[in-house]
Amino acid sequence: MEEHEAIFPTYARIPLTMVKGEGCRLWDDAGKEYLDFMSGIAVTSLGHNHPGIRERVIRQMEKVWHVSNYFHQPIHHRLAELLTHYSGMDRVFYCNSGAEANEAAIKLARRYNRKVLGNDRYEIITFRQSFHGRTITTLTATGQDKVKDGFDPLPQGFIHVPFNDAQALEAAITPKTCAIMLELVQGEGGVYPADPAFVREIVRLCKERDLLLIVDEIQTGLGRTGKWFARQHYGIEPDVMTLAKALGNGIPIGAMLGKEKLAEALPAGTHGSTFGGNSLAVAAAIGVVETIAEQNLTERAVELGEYIMDRLRSKLKGHPAVRDIRGKGLMIGIECAHPVADVLAQARERGVLAITAGTNVIRLLPALTMTNEEADRGIDVLCDVLLESGVPQA
Repeated sequence: MEEHEAIFPTYARIPLTMVKGEGCRLWDDAGKEYLDFMSGIAVTSLGHNHPGIRERVIRQMEKVWHVSNYFHQPIHHRLAELLTHYSGMDRVFYCNSGAEANEAAIKLARRYNRKVLGNDRYEIITFRQSFHGRTITTLTATGQDKVKDGFDPLPQGFIHVPFNDAQALEAAITPKTCAIMLELVQGEGGVYPADPAFVREIVRLCKERDLLLIVDEIQTGLGRTGKWFARQHYGIEPDVMTLAKALGNGIPIGAMLGKEKLAEALPAGTHGSTFGGNSLAVAAAIGVVETIAEQNLTERAVELGEYIMDRLRSKLKGHPAVRDIRGKGLMIGIECAHPVADVLAQARERGVLAITAGTNVIRLLPALTMTNEEADRGIDVLCDVLLESGVPQA
């Protein structure tokens, strides 16, 4: 399947064409069925073509699709009520993606310091192997050089320090630092959870140095880790939190959430998004949040995540090709002693879809609605392929 020449070749596409999805299953154009442990990279957390979300979007289509953000929309307020209720935050800004949400958070941190606090601080500390997006600013915030190649000159004001290294973090703070920004589980960076002691040090430093704490919950948020938000595992309350991915279950939407004290930093005209808060996307997001709450899917993520990791550890125990199995909830990484691209290709041949997190980590991001029987099927295939792969020769 060659890429159509009119499309930029920005993706290393898997040679499959998907034409249908339902629940945790996808079908290609040849009619082959696949069990999906990718969920569109942590997006379709309620499964593909979820009937409740589909019906909400259809009902909204019969009313209005899009109006300017100059007008009030009741569904905007309903979603904001839900998000602030479950997050403990106070204000919401709607956008279209995780990168846009993080861009908004960066702008908010700088403008709050400049216009509200009246200082000239602008530097933001992020962490190596982090991923915050692909706009020119968010890729600069990202702690991976590979995403920055060829895009110089990059914006100033970002410092990257080793993840889980409190000493390096404290040493990196300067009189120009205004915020610390992190993922509590690094997804693209290898499925690495933050150490609780490290997070406590971040909170301490933010309080002592009057820094804003920005938590990127784009991949971890909305039940993925077994809590509404990963920050709840650590008992912390950030100043700013960003969401996207699972928020629309495949309908593009992002959100930046913040504490009340930050609201005056973004008065009318300082930030915006033409399509932010699109009526169809907001209708979908309301359905996502209400479904997670009604079906108690955060607890389901805990149960299924423990079940999957227990089975993986049991089946792969002692295998020299497997170095570690880690994660939180349904955000799981299998670190291998060798690159895993061939393993994933063989799993696809057997009807199971998973994704990498770096070169040597298999990342599992199944829907929160996956059954134990579906999980068993996927685990069996992945473990069989790994056990057959052996150990690479030195």
